Amino acid sequence: METDQPRAVQQDTSAQQNRPLEIDTLVVGGGQAGLATSYFLSRAGVEHLVLERRAALGGAWQDRWDAFVLNTPNFSLDLPGMPYTGPEPEAFMARDDVVDYFRDYARRIDAPVRTGTDVTWISTSDGGFTVETSDGGWQARNVVLATGAYQIPKIPALAAGLPKSVLQLHTHDYRSPEQLPDGAVLIVGTGQSGGQIAEDLLAAGREVHLAVSMCPEAPRRYRGHDILYWLLQAGIHGPEYGVNALTVGQLPSPAARFACNPLLSGTDGGHDIHLRELGRQGVRLHGHLEAADDGEVTFTDDLPERLATVEAGFGQRMGRALDAYIAAAGIDAPAALLAPADEWLPVASPRVNLAAENITSVLWATGYQLDLSFVDIPVLDAWSYPRHVRGVTEQPGLYVVGLPWLTGHYSSIVGGVGVDAEYVAGQVAGR
Repeated sequence: METDQPRAVQQDTSAQQNRPLEIDTLVVGGGQAGLATSYFLSRAGVEHLVLERRAALGGAWQDRWDAFVLNTPNFSLDLPGMPYTGPEPEAFMARDDVVDYFRDYARRIDAPVRTGTDVTWISTSDGGFTVETSDGGWQARNVVLATGAYQIPKIPALAAGLPKSVLQLHTHDYRSPEQLPDGAVLIVGTGQSGGQIAEDLLAAGREVHLAVSMCPEAPRRYRGHDILYWLLQAGIHGPEYGVNALTVGQLPSPAARFACNPLLSGTDGGHDIHLRELGRQGVRLHGHLEAADDGEVTFTDDLPERLATVEAGFGQRMGRALDAYIAAAGIDAPAALLAPADEWLPVASPRVNLAAENITSVLWATGYQLDLSFVDIPVLDAWSYPRHVRGVTEQPGLYVVGLPWLTGHYSSIVGGVGVDAEYVAGQVAGR
């Protein structure tokens, strides 16, 4: 990977010893949301600084495993001021290329970035904000939270009931099959990471057990385009045609903002992931993991129902939304091709003895917990999600960009984050 950084901003240590430094706007987080916001702030002439806790830019993509491939196509890397213009718009970037892409973007837009700076506390002060960091304090008139939602790996409490002889890793820390001891692997969770790592381990000849969650399967290509094409088009432009299904106001509950993304992969040119097909290839499928005790794990005895729910999920909500947009916009797209019914069922036991099955490691593909605990301002709801309207929180001068479902399905996607970033930057500039 390239290591060159964008414009670095040095700390004035002598002044810092006496008082906090002052700035108009601080952007917390140097991932896609923070950089997109910086682009629009610069265009508006707003003095600002982007603080990134990692030692180098590249965001959470640096935390992915070695064989990770972006599951959104290159054409969706539509960053503000730098749309993808390469020769392979339908291809999928590998992890290191994705990291380099964001570092190149920061250089091109000359983003004022300070890396290795962890924001530890934000509070209100004299009409602005006091911001404490691992590298000293600031006084800012505005603060934009652009941390994303992938701060704390979620591991269920039942993990404590697993034998100490079994290696446990969250997918955040998984890098390659060689990292795991010999023996079978239990993956808990079938979101995008769980499904893709199951394929990674299967290709390496490992025996894999997979605890199935409710993340829906989805087609890689739908009605003539990659599914991401339609998701971005319908999410961003759907309201123009009265189609609002992919906007935050249509979610069934606030908790749905954290629902898992559909099972898809960008490896080998991009493909669907079907759990029954993984089962036919040798992956041992199980229900939801609900207990662990004395070397045994217990799963729910509802695998057939789970598989049916996973397979029906796309058509019940997302597929209907895309079809409604295509019809409302008058787009001439091929008809949807329905997948043939698949009635294959694995033999699954609700109780598994880890030693008997030679399961020596457990991978928790259980997602992340949003952590904005450093924000000492009463703007967070019961899910620790900022209360806001289009990224403008209840506290004047405090904004948020890049969270899942901030305004729509596209809000945390590379190709869509610029929509919210532009609006928020405009609000900052007009304040």
